[in-house]
Amino acid sequence: KQVVSTQEYGKLSMIRQTPITCTGHSRPVVDIEFSDITDDGAYYLISASKDGKPQLREGGTGDWLGTFEGHKRCYLGCGHQLQWKQSSNRCCRFYSKLLDGESGDCLASFSHSHIVKSVSINHDTTLLLTGTSKSKLSVFDVRNSQNSVEEYSGHNGCIKGAKFLMNDNYLVSCGEDNLMKMWDRRANKELKSQTFDQPVNGMVLKDEVVSVTYGNNVGLYDVTTFDLLRTHSLPATVYSASLHFNQRYFVCGGEDFLVYKVCCETGRILESYKKHFGPVHCIRYSPDGELYASGSEDGTIRLWQNCVGKTYGLWQRPEVMSINNHNNTGASPGSQDFVMS
Repeated sequence: KQVVSTQEYGKLSMIRQTPITCTGHSRPVVDIEFSDITDDGAYYLISASKDGKPQLREGGTGDWLGTFEGHKRCYLGCGHQLQWKQSSNRCCRFYSKLLDGESGDCLASFSHSHIVKSVSINHDTTLLLTGTSKSKLSVFDVRNSQNSVEEYSGHNGCIKGAKFLMNDNYLVSCGEDNLMKMWDRRANKELKSQTFDQPVNGMVLKDEVVSVTYGNNVGLYDVTTFDLLRTHSLPATVYSASLHFNQRYFVCGGEDFLVYKVCCETGRILESYKKHFGPVHCIRYSPDGELYASGSEDGTIRLWQNCVGKTYGLWQRPEVMSINNHNNTGASPGSQDFVMS
């Protein structure tokens, strides 16, 4: 890790955030996911868009690696497998697809009777979990994509998110019916339920904490007990939130085009940025916590530094001397841009 003195940190903290903008989508970006860190130390970013062309990128730099073409309908969600290069999945209208992350080949296709709104794949790439616009959760065996092996009904409305839990023995889901539910796959029944006072906009799982966005609120819940850990309100409707792995802060975005970084303990807004030209539909922390990515109605993905001024990826830490020279000329340190390689 890069270590800086308190004096240098104070100077670097006055430098403005300069996000990396990733273009390529022609319509709104509605979902993004990072892979875990692979054996070679890399990680990847997948994006789903209404343009029907999911894109794969280097996670740390945003460099484009490929576009999955040949699909006529818009993609509404995406998921990932542990090492990513093996396979990945997307959802598109009335079907979901399992794609090879290197070749782009379709490994399996899963048909549904309603629009697929959420997808998740377990870590050994044997099971696919989907949620539809008509409240149905389905689990598929990827080796036999003809029919689902399990189905769950209990929501009343569109499924906004669903994930495998605890060695794949449980599921967690949330929907527009103001509910978050836990399901026991071994008993094939609903186990727990949490009611919100507004429809749920999104759900992001990090370890054993789930970040739920509803209205202008972000709620952090222990996913094993459904105990509320923290809840904080933001100035506008929030569509997505992502917790840092150290659980000290989370990032979120929504209707007001802004990206926020918030202290989990106090709810204080630590940073806020307005670089998007449309609502922020999705936001995720990278697996190493060094950056976070946001996807917007404007069709772009932006990568943001978690620690502004630190050398990472395409960001290079400005020399303290250049900051001092800036101060000596009377210019505001806040106007100093990063040097981009």
